[in-house]
Amino acid sequence: MEQVMRNFFLFLAKNKPMTSLAKKYGLRFGAARFVAGATLESSIAAIKKLNEKGMPVTIDHLGEFVDNEREAAEMTEHCIQAIKAIDKEKLDSQLSLKMTSMGLDISDELVLSNMRKIMDAAVKHNVFITIDMEDYSRCEKTLHIFKQLKKEYDNISTVIQAYLYRSLEDVQNLNEYQPNLRLVKGAYKESPSVAYPEKSDVDNNFKKLIETHLLNGNYTAVATHDDEIIQYTKDLVDKHNIPFDQFEFQMLYGIRVERQDQLMQEGYKMRIYVPYGNDWYGYFMRRLAERPANVLFVLKGVFGK
Repeated sequence: MEQVMRNFFLFLAKNKPMTSLAKKYGLRFGAARFVAGATLESSIAAIKKLNEKGMPVTIDHLGEFVDNEREAAEMTEHCIQAIKAIDKEKLDSQLSLKMTSMGLDISDELVLSNMRKIMDAAVKHNVFITIDMEDYSRCEKTLHIFKQLKKEYDNISTVIQAYLYRSLEDVQNLNEYQPNLRLVKGAYKESPSVAYPEKSDVDNNFKKLIETHLLNGNYTAVATHDDEIIQYTKDLVDKHNIPFDQFEFQMLYGIRVERQDQLMQEGYKMRIYVPYGNDWYGYFMRRLAERPANVLFVLKGVFGK
């Protein structure tokens, strides 16, 4: 049943008519639990509240799969304005972005030009940038561009997904760049030809990625809500005396808030991934697919219970 629900929500995530309706009617039907606001301005209060608790964040302006240069330019400018706002408002925040929003599917020249504009602004305003990983078809190109940008900028990271067979080799190949990496399970529907279909195999690969990247001496963001993965990371850093400033945990805004607080109180760095924007539908559906228990939160939000 859980796999059926996962496939159902992943199917809905790619439904364009539903995406259009979602943009029209705003953050209703429970989405506001997972999305901080329709604009950055409306989200700043939530971000500052997290900062005041001692939690840094990474913000993400929702949107993906841009197919024309005008929209890519608009998304690029929005990222630049967000970087300036982080500096102006003195937010303890990084910025996450999807390169499909910057023209990844249009041309390498366009996405590199837009990314360099963003990175130049990030350097000027001292903001760290993470390139989110998208579906498998874009993985190789994303890593290629990341490597190019990493040679030019220090303040940049990307994401490795544990459900892909290729990921351990990717982590090993990236080691020469001494990269800061966010490690995640992965939230797209992929073929068994490229991704582990069983959760147990994904979890085992996730652990291998964490161990490999940490023992290589690189900064590691362990992005998970899974207690087993969290405990594995704790045990690993204890066993190898890995300093707390070499890693952090990351969780999504609005999910397992009590666990977030607990980890912070235990002395671990706990960064919250805070999405905002009106193009929230695809992100929201993938969150429901990742953890069907989230559906209960949505129903409570809809019916006010």
